[in-house]
Amino acid sequence: MSEQLKGFIHTITEQQLNVFSIRILQKGHLLAHWDRDNDQRRVQHSISKSFTCMAVGLALEEGLIHLDATLGDYFSYDHAPVAQRNLPSPQELRLRDLLRMTSGHDSPPLWADERASLTEKDWAKYYMSLPLDRVPGEQFTYSSGDTFMISAMLQAATGQTVKDYLTPRLFDPLGIHDVEWETSPLGVTLGCAGLWISNEELSRFGQLLLQEGHWEGTQLVPADWIRQATSQQIETTGDGDWGKGYGYQFWMCSHDAYRADGAYGQLCIVIPSKEAVICINSEEENMQGILNAVWNEVLPLYTQR
Repeated sequence: MSEQLKGFIHTITEQQLNVFSIRILQKGHLLAHWDRDNDQRRVQHSISKSFTCMAVGLALEEGLIHLDATLGDYFSYDHAPVAQRNLPSPQELRLRDLLRMTSGHDSPPLWADERASLTEKDWAKYYMSLPLDRVPGEQFTYSSGDTFMISAMLQAATGQTVKDYLTPRLFDPLGIHDVEWETSPLGVTLGCAGLWISNEELSRFGQLLLQEGHWEGTQLVPADWIRQATSQQIETTGDGDWGKGYGYQFWMCSHDAYRADGAYGQLCIVIPSKEAVICINSEEENMQGILNAVWNEVLPLYTQR
């Protein structure tokens, strides 16, 4: 199955891109795959965010939350920061602001290093203790803290962790069992990171996205929500495929594609025009290099069909 991927394998080898696994699907069928060794469960880093987004869509459908819900609707702390320069307090942040990473922080809270060293165990309390630097909803700044707060909001709204909420609604129907997903010290699903699945399991998620939430005769996630989440909701200013815009916990891509992605080259790319899904697991900082290899060496495999 790796014969068709010779060009991709040559490129990543020549450029010393540390890719472990690739799966390419078209119309729900495995077109080609390659594994450096066994396709095992690895931490998916920020691909976790896109799974958390699915929980939002389900909770919206069940009427348990709404996009204009605020942090103050669910969390109340005595020592909220004083609003600065007529800016709102974090309590006024809406779910939709968090989903599209427009919370108004210049230095996003709860990055991995900060999470590892934080003495405050209530991460929601910590997040809400930090004043905003600008008006929310206007400017994109990538923030794992925003996604953690989405997870915390969902737990408050549903009475379950995001992991437990998604298990019967998403993971089990996709055949992804016994999921490991890291938590905060108080047991809140991390949401922004920490989900462990294999590349093959990730490809099922990609196929679900391509099918707009439909899976084996059942609508697992509302189609309208997947369309919203995977459409541009805010502009981004990054280089290459990081400058194409951002949806709700999804990146827009070249070639009218979109992707879930995680640090060090975890990628779930969906190309609706080709009915295509490309999933990659890596341990590689040069993620644009991997994406360039996909566009140059993998995308033509679809145009030939």
